Amino acid sequence: MAGRIPIPFRSKRRVANLSRSANAVRPQTAVRPTSPKYRAVLLMVIVTSFISVCTARLVQLQLVQGQYYRKQAEQNRVRLIPMASARGNIVDRKGKVMAASRVARSVFLWPMQQTPAEWQVTANKLSAILDIPSEEILEKLDQAGYISALPVRVAQNLSPEAFVALEELATQFQGLEIRAESSRYYPNGELASHILGYIGEATSADMKANPDFPVGMIVGKMGVERLADKQIRGVWGSRLIEVDARGKELREMGIRQPQAGAQVTLTLDLDLQKTAEQALGSRRGAVAVIDPRTGAVLALASTPTFDPNFFTRKVSRAEWQSLQARNKPFLNRALQGYPPGSTFKIVTSAAGMGSGKYSPNARIATSAGIRMGGFFFGEHSGSGYGVIGFRQALAVSSNTFFYRMGLKVGPEEISKWGRKLGIGNVTDLKLAGGAHGTLPTPEEKEKIYKEPWYPGDTVSMSIGQGLVLATPLEMAVVVSAIANGGMRVKPHLLTDQTKTAEFKPEPTGLTPDAVDAIRSGLRAAVTQGTAKKLNDGSLPPTAGKTGTAEVPHGRRSNAVFVGYGPVDKPTIAIAVVVENGGYGGVTAVPIAREVFRTYFNQRK
Repeated sequence: MAGRIPIPFRSKRRVANLSRSANAVRPQTAVRPTSPKYRAVLLMVIVTSFISVCTARLVQLQLVQGQYYRKQAEQNRVRLIPMASARGNIVDRKGKVMAASRVARSVFLWPMQQTPAEWQVTANKLSAILDIPSEEILEKLDQAGYISALPVRVAQNLSPEAFVALEELATQFQGLEIRAESSRYYPNGELASHILGYIGEATSADMKANPDFPVGMIVGKMGVERLADKQIRGVWGSRLIEVDARGKELREMGIRQPQAGAQVTLTLDLDLQKTAEQALGSRRGAVAVIDPRTGAVLALASTPTFDPNFFTRKVSRAEWQSLQARNKPFLNRALQGYPPGSTFKIVTSAAGMGSGKYSPNARIATSAGIRMGGFFFGEHSGSGYGVIGFRQALAVSSNTFFYRMGLKVGPEEISKWGRKLGIGNVTDLKLAGGAHGTLPTPEEKEKIYKEPWYPGDTVSMSIGQGLVLATPLEMAVVVSAIANGGMRVKPHLLTDQTKTAEFKPEPTGLTPDAVDAIRSGLRAAVTQGTAKKLNDGSLPPTAGKTGTAEVPHGRRSNAVFVGYGPVDKPTIAIAVVVENGGYGGVTAVPIAREVFRTYFNQRK
């Protein structure tokens, strides 16, 4: 046989003898066959075994796991494409649009169309066009999974330049889709941003809490967008399509149209909101304006502000950190606690009369100050005003009048009446990021600060200093209770909440005589006291109380004002706080005057 080395001639008998001899001394071993017949048999066995394995695997695929793999193949051929619903408009009380939806282009990626390694290259190219870090693109793909049959949104509100660039390079981006979908738009930019809030894609926590959310679901993140999200977001739809091997759509197999969200009407007056924000200007502060009859919020301004349109696209971590660092623009200062200063003397007056320890006609001797526990608490004017009643004490903002009243009434009674009038967790707009005021009692101070209550704490509390904090919205509620005859209103932002049982004003327990005593003092503060800048003849008669609230670390005092008008039939109540603004009569009152002016001019 060709290729075989010849074996030297040997005797057959000798070979046989040698073989028998070898078998006698060791076990017989297999002799390696070399015949063509054996090779054919071996090949047949191998082929038969291979066919058997393939047949078994085919049986497993077709019979045992057939349904699973048919489903996988179907997923490669059929795609379910989510269709975003248009969020409902947000409008002010007069129907002026504050938030709307419009059509914009978004970029989607189909994870199955490329391998992870290929997506790495694609992400680097897309990063330069979309101005999004490639890591963020890959993170979205990782979260969805590279075998996901659903698209992943990686960019919204595509710019015209980016759209052109992607169209020109379309052949380089397999699995990329540019889709028109509804996008949020805030036509007034930064105006009322703390009330409106902003939107964004649902987080993993949102998706877990709402299993029915489609991938890429847009939800409200802050403000009314979050508060009324269920009403606004609508119901997403979907398209079932068949595609070819390249992912190109062949036919539409079914469609479920999205349902647009409902329109939400706010109690806000857009013009009043604009005036409040413009009056605050670049200063840090807040203005709260409500209807003292119902609690409807007419304006709620906080500065600095932010533009919610910024969040209708992808925001990078660097951009987010930059925004957070600039004077805390996301902080809604209208819902943060501030020392109310002398505006809190309204509460101390209510506690004095409500406790029964003082009558509406009571008179108290004032002086240059009082000494308590080694500390001297002075009259702000440097000298006393003699023996005076509530009217003059509120008009000139006498400290010693309220020091003495507070010491006689006690901190528990002051705290109780502060809550009755609206300070603390009794006032809540249910906006994320909001806070409540604090009215500590001796027991609470001991619990929180591990310190005893001193008489000096009561003295400070009686004029709105020390541990007392109140939000601008809460102080607007407090002054509303005086304006409307002693009812505590419940502030709200949605018009469908007005005049409902849930938001019905509640009586505070103040008697009509007590209310009248405080009213006379607030009116006198405008006609002859610290708020005289409102008495310039340009407005109907108003009433109010100024405050100059000391703040720690030697910084300039906060300027504060609360008021209402017209005095005969009040329809507007206001609270103003300007951080480090100094005297309330100098800084806060002019802001209130601008708001009053806009409001009353509208009613002419």
